[in-house]
Formats: sequence, structure tokens, C-alpha cells
Amino acid sequence: MVFELIVSIVLGFSLAAAAGFRIFIPLLLVSLAAHFGWFPVDQSWQWIGSSTALWLLGIAAVVETFAYFIPWLDNLLDTISVPLAGIAGTLLMVITMGDVDPIFTWALAIIAGGGAAAAISGTTGVTRLTSTATTGGVANPVIASVETGAATTISVASVFSPFIALVLVLLIVGVAWRWIKRLRRS
Repeated sequence: MVFELIVSIVLGFSLAAAAGFRIFIPLLLVSLAAHFGWFPVDQSWQWIGSSTALWLLGIAAVVETFAYFIPWLDNLLDTISVPLAGIAGTLLMVITMGDVDPIFTWALAIIAGGGAAAAISGTTGVTRLTSTATTGGVANPVIASVETGAATTISVASVFSPFIALVLVLLIVGVAWRWIKRLRRS
């Protein structure tokens, strides 16, 4: 029981972190996982595995991914992505927690899930803003590709091996932090 709880927390946290890079990719992966029964979803969240949810989240993930390749639109999306990522991170954490006391679940989801997603989303927004200011937006598609790759990699790893996903999250955040420091110095 304790190990399952730890796995649920790591899974939720990793998916929430992925939501900081792209909001809909981790939600789509959770929908796929619920649809194919890769991990159990609480009764109140069964809808996320429906065909309708798969289609809607798939379309949203594609639209969001391509929207970040348009330099002026990516900065506009960054203004709304931090609160939306926080909400998505909170929900992803709640979805993965299963039969745990709701007070504990929601408190952890808001603090860890929402906090991780919002922090990463804010960091990526600052990175993109710095890129726009220093390269005129030319490097923004490269940053968008890296963010999409990070969201996809972390989401897939989360579903199949949450602990590997956690290590990936920590590595990506560390690399991003160093890169931002270098950009600020130059």
C-alpha cells in the first residue's frame, strides 16, 4: 500500500511536470493509459479514457504543439499557460492518486502537481521571452521542439516507469536552469 502510494505520487508529479511543458500531451497520455487499461483510474475519472476524450485531447495536443511554432502566438500562449498548466498539473496528480483521502490528495495535488506544472510553465515562458528578445523569435521553434519533446518523453516515461520519469524531470529542469543562467549572463 505504501509503495503504491509512492508510485502514484511520483507518477502524478512527473505528469504534472510534463504539463508545465505542454498542457495537453500528458493529459492525452493519461487518456490513452486509461483507455487501454495501462493503469487504473478512479471511478470518477473513468471519462478520461473514453473515445471522445481521446479525440478531444488529441486534437488539443496537436493544436497546442503547432501553435508554439508561431513566434508571436507562442508568447501570447505563455500568458495563459501558467495558470492552465497549474490546473492541468493539479488534475493529473488527482487522477493518479486513486483511493487516498481526498484532503491529502487535493492538498498534494495543488501544492506538488499544480506547483510543479506552474513553475515549469513559467520557466519555459521566461526562456521563450528571452529567446524572442535575443534572437527576434528565430530560436523559438527550436525551444518549442525541445519543450514538446520533453513533455512527450516525460509523459510516456511516466506511464511506463514513473521513477525514470522523475529522474528525467530533474535532469531537464537542471539543464534548463543552467541554460537560463547562461542566457541571462550574456
